[in-house]
Amino acid sequence: MRYKLCLVPILLAAAQTQAGLRQYSATVDQSTWSLKQNSPLVCELSHPVPRFGEAFFRSTAGKELNMQFELNMLRLPDHYALAEVLSVPPVWRPGEQAKAISSMKMLKQFDGDLGKAESWIMLTELEQGYSPTFYFSDWYSPYDKVSVSLNPVHFIEAMDQFTQCVSSLLPYTFDDIAFTVLTYESGGDELTKASKKRLQQIADYLKHDQSIESIDIQAYSDSFGGRWMNEQLSIKRAEAIKTKLVSFGLEENRIRTEGLGEKRHVASNESSLGRAKNRRVVIQMEKP
Repeated sequence: MRYKLCLVPILLAAAQTQAGLRQYSATVDQSTWSLKQNSPLVCELSHPVPRFGEAFFRSTAGKELNMQFELNMLRLPDHYALAEVLSVPPVWRPGEQAKAISSMKMLKQFDGDLGKAESWIMLTELEQGYSPTFYFSDWYSPYDKVSVSLNPVHFIEAMDQFTQCVSSLLPYTFDDIAFTVLTYESGGDELTKASKKRLQQIADYLKHDQSIESIDIQAYSDSFGGRWMNEQLSIKRAEAIKTKLVSFGLEENRIRTEGLGEKRHVASNESSLGRAKNRRVVIQMEKP
């Protein structure tokens, strides 16, 4: 009898400890992974966590490969905290220990996020059947701990699609093309080879982002051929670029053109290299 009485507090403490851990995770039937965004500008892999929120892996266009994880919560943190991130093995690997991935900062009234290295580790762990899990103290209840798990069920097919999307991201951003200088061959409106490539980059970007608010096109010439002729040539160049941009899908009323001829030289006209720099069109794009 004394043995049984001594055992009661231990069992009660264990039960209270387990009861104080609120667990959020999709069941096998609930587990879904899908691409919420799939374009050369943004790739976003989504996993809803019932009654808690949604997890996202996101990669965007740019010169370097990037990746970010974001944990969107229905109830945002009420104060600063840290969540321990572990990779928990599946039940069919008994005895295997969870692996520590990182600590995630949780700021007041902000969703949680992790950087590139941690995001890739989590994706790799999911691919192998592990569950990245976040452990933290509940900011609304001093009695509870919380765990939030990502379920690897149905992950592989969505991950393959996500990987394909990431491999097709444009190697530049809006900021890289928002201010663009195009140059011309001498005596006409034929762009140089490098400028044709640059214009094609703008075209590829605008196919997927029509949120451009306005575009200013200013065209210039060198000082050879007569001032009036050069002014008309610069107007022709500006209008030609406008026509191109409209063909890319931009509305004509968002585009302003100006032919400035020999004004505002950026180099000396005494050399062929200087004149080549002066034969230019400057494109400036703005977003809301």
